[in-house]
Amino acid sequence: MQLTETKKEIVRRPDIRNVVIIAHVDHGKTTLVDCLLRQSGQFRDTELKGERILDSNDLERERGITILSKNIAIPYRGVKINLIDTPGHADFGGEVERVVTMADGCLLLVDAAEGPMPQTRFVLEKALAAGVKPIVVVNKVDRPDGRPSEALDEGLELLAELGGEDQLDSVGFVFASAKEGYATTDPAVRTADMRPLLDLLVDHLPGPAIEADAPLRMMVTTLDWSEYVGRIAIGRITGGEIRPGQAIDLWGRDGKRKTKIAGLHVFDKLGRVPTEMASAGDLVAIEGLDDVEIGDTICAPDQGKPFKRLTVDEPTLEMVFSVNSSPMAGREGKYVTTRQIKGRLEKELERNVALRVEMIPGTEAYAVKGRGVLHLAILIETMRREGYELSVGKPRVIFKKIDGKDHEPFETLRVEVPTEAMGPVMELVGHRRGQLEELAQRGEYSLLKFLIPSRGLIGLRTRLLNATRGTAVIHHRFESYRPVEGDVPCRANGVLISMLGGKTMPFALFALQDRSDLFVPAGVEVYEGMIVGENVRDNDMTVNPCREKKLTNMRASGSDENVILKPPRDMSLEAALEYIEDDELVEVTPQSIRLRKILMKEADRRRVGRNQR
Repeated sequence: MQLTETKKEIVRRPDIRNVVIIAHVDHGKTTLVDCLLRQSGQFRDTELKGERILDSNDLERERGITILSKNIAIPYRGVKINLIDTPGHADFGGEVERVVTMADGCLLLVDAAEGPMPQTRFVLEKALAAGVKPIVVVNKVDRPDGRPSEALDEGLELLAELGGEDQLDSVGFVFASAKEGYATTDPAVRTADMRPLLDLLVDHLPGPAIEADAPLRMMVTTLDWSEYVGRIAIGRITGGEIRPGQAIDLWGRDGKRKTKIAGLHVFDKLGRVPTEMASAGDLVAIEGLDDVEIGDTICAPDQGKPFKRLTVDEPTLEMVFSVNSSPMAGREGKYVTTRQIKGRLEKELERNVALRVEMIPGTEAYAVKGRGVLHLAILIETMRREGYELSVGKPRVIFKKIDGKDHEPFETLRVEVPTEAMGPVMELVGHRRGQLEELAQRGEYSLLKFLIPSRGLIGLRTRLLNATRGTAVIHHRFESYRPVEGDVPCRANGVLISMLGGKTMPFALFALQDRSDLFVPAGVEVYEGMIVGENVRDNDMTVNPCREKKLTNMRASGSDENVILKPPRDMSLEAALEYIEDDELVEVTPQSIRLRKILMKEADRRRVGRNQR
């Protein structure tokens, strides 16, 4: 990124290191940060409670993944190390693309057994494109199946493959076990602490590039929000100094406007502290800028030019969000109207740069576009926990016209599975137009790499896990747009649809469970058009789950059956979104996730079916 259009002397600031942490899901980056925090000597035991300290919101802790990037600062040898924790899942690539612009170095973390994974490639590619200098950390060297030397070689090969050949001669590396709390230059030698890693961060990575004697210039890369001060703009200063109360020019989408800084904070330890002055190279949080957006540029008054606005990869998937129109609408939610849903989506757009929202003409529904099912499912889950009720349609991939022809997104699918269960994986993926590109063996496991249309991935994870009895490890990432393939098979089974409203009865469910897989237990309320189970056949079937046993005043031996119900299938939000077909919706409320038909009356569904013949 060019800092200014005029020639300025660019120097490196020696007392700061801005480092972004890059790793695949579950390779231990948040655990590594925990370890560095505990060993820094800057915190009391009561300040660092539990595990995955940076995974601060409920969704991150429940799912064990990082969703939002976060900043912390650790002092070491007189140097302030600003660590930026990034999500490892490719669906949250928008978070990564924003924050890598704040860093000068990256810490590439790879698992000693698994090596670099598809999503490691995605994040590292973005970091190298931003010009950061990498170091490689091979984590989990204490794993019994670890192969640290091979994992290091694979990490270096990935660097070379992504355009980092010129850095291979000078790449620093270290082996570590974040769980055991040590880092070492030799995986066979255990040390006492993490100092080898901290020394590598200070000695090997450069300080931030700053413009000597230049006017103030900074890009807003992250937004935070406070009930007391409103929006908080976060970014790295590339030139000049900044103080509270200072007048500035704020360059937004619509041009320049003059404003004033109300408050200024720098990152310190786990949080932010107020400061009277910050200079080039510092990561800062600025208060008092109304209507500031990600990608805006802050400049000294009447000096300097704005940065080129941030661009992120385009969305590949869309879902339709609309108000909840079921008979149970408004019972559990606090925010149920189209206006409230629209306001919440507009608020999300302020900080979620990878999201797109468009109103569908002639309706009161919104097409919400994102990077993948997980990206949009996290948004839906966040909204339902805030009290929103809504209906969500089937995920659809976004097609694109290239040279006058329709193209669709393709993804790289990597499956690690016991060799004995490889057959069902090959069959299921091949059935969805996946093409095998690579096959490798690692002990008792086979590593399969496929190229598959994004359409084929929707609903595939559940089927793969069922076919392999939960032993498959599945990862995927966007690869490119390619010409549209043929049709991908729809869901093989039909569903059971309730014909009336009421409470489900054990007697009725017991009669249904032999020819279906139920989604609801006994004693819950259902309504006409609600999906209550999966049929063993390929057709939809209307049933009465509320039927009671007729009572008589006669009793005979052997006439009563002992009603024992199987546990219903637990449908998570992602599973429900991937399960539904085009004529179905997921009803999302703060307390429930239900599946339903768009047309709830059977007569309406039959009429539409006749018209489509």
